[in-house]
Amino acid sequence: MTAATMQRNRPSGFRISKRVLPYVLSLPALLVCIGILIPFFTSVVYSFQRYRLSQPWARQFNWGDNYISFFTDPRFWNTLEVSLLYAGITVLLELLLGLGIAMLLQKRSTLNNFISIMLLMPLMTAPALAALMWKLMTNPGFGVLSYLASLIGLQDFRWASSPSTALFTVVLVDIWVYTPFIMILLLAGLRSLPTQPFEAAALDGVPRSFVFFRITLPMLTPYILTATLFRLLDSIQQFDIIYAMTQGGPGDTLTVFQVEAYLNFFQSTNVGRSAALMIILWAITYFLSNIFIKNWLRLRERARGQA
Repeated sequence: MTAATMQRNRPSGFRISKRVLPYVLSLPALLVCIGILIPFFTSVVYSFQRYRLSQPWARQFNWGDNYISFFTDPRFWNTLEVSLLYAGITVLLELLLGLGIAMLLQKRSTLNNFISIMLLMPLMTAPALAALMWKLMTNPGFGVLSYLASLIGLQDFRWASSPSTALFTVVLVDIWVYTPFIMILLLAGLRSLPTQPFEAAALDGVPRSFVFFRITLPMLTPYILTATLFRLLDSIQQFDIIYAMTQGGPGDTLTVFQVEAYLNFFQSTNVGRSAALMIILWAITYFLSNIFIKNWLRLRERARGQA
């Protein structure tokens, strides 16, 4: 019996047509997309309704009233300001720290690889758990950080319980948790850069500052934009750290979008206003992501043109 005959006599089993195979492979992504769009459009519908869980009989469409009321509500403008301020400070500081650490660990060695792995440990901690840990460490009565602050003359430092220092405290926790994320992205970018420009600069005796600003930084810009985009979209939607440490307080000091929407839904049972806040947050993140993606594509096209 020839090999061709044995191949024909072999049981065929279950086969999928080549025309159907692409649709079958894309089915999981389609199901995930549907799972995302259903809650999204449900929120859009709720945002155009006067809907309170405590008064379900009064539920009706009020169309744009939920959105229009925000323009005359000082609490909304405070939420917008706090959200953007928190996102801007955390992303800027994490970017600077992450870039600095990545530059220090750029050289491949056993020690640098070990340090980079150890620095990833905070990223493996759930943000809510990290916030609770820091809340204990910053407790004015028995916290270890409060004790260390007293040693340098900062007596009775209130940390997250004071409006003047609450933002500083949650930003500190955010930096501790998420700086390793930016560090590992930029470290991967630095180690993937071509070595020829740096070798030529070293042979010519070019100063390190010139090499950094004129060679390293331009080549690393796509990685910086990617890391900034991810962290900016995450920071502007921050909930875990802020709510676990301060519940949005003291007062409305740290009432960001996610916290405000949570309080509207679970405390005021105002589903319509909560949904409208989340749709506004989605619009802001969509606008910011478009800006970063367009800049990233422009840099990629410029790099291809120069190549």
